[in-house]
Amino acid sequence: MYLPDFLLPELRRHVQWFTEKEPDGLLSIGEKGAPFRRSTFGRKWRKARAKVGMPDNFRFYDLRHTGNTLAADTGARLKDLMVRAGQSSERAQLIQQHSTAKRKRKLAQRIDAEIRAQRQGPAAEKGVCEV
Repeated sequence: MYLPDFLLPELRRHVQWFTEKEPDGLLSIGEKGAPFRRSTFGRKWRKARAKVGMPDNFRFYDLRHTGNTLAADTGARLKDLMVRAGQSSERAQLIQQHSTAKRKRKLAQRIDAEIRAQRQGPAAEKGVCEV
């Protein structure tokens, strides 16, 4: 898997501080070196979520949706998104991809630019509108 460069320092720090050191060790362990229990992870997640100002209803799993949406916003092809998320169906990909306000604004700006360009074209100068 390929990751964006900005994540590498964070990933290195996590591996250094929060993983078992054996080659097949766990990627996340608790303070006492044992695997996270579900209740411990939930507590840690809620604390981290509050610290960065995320809404209470934002689940850890929603990070997967966020990553998919960010990748889609870059112009990734459907197959690229499916491979990245480990999905075998287009339906699953569409469930995990969301529309954002930023993306909706960008689409509206592109539509506006396209219409303005068409209005300024040769047909507009002659008063002709092609349909």
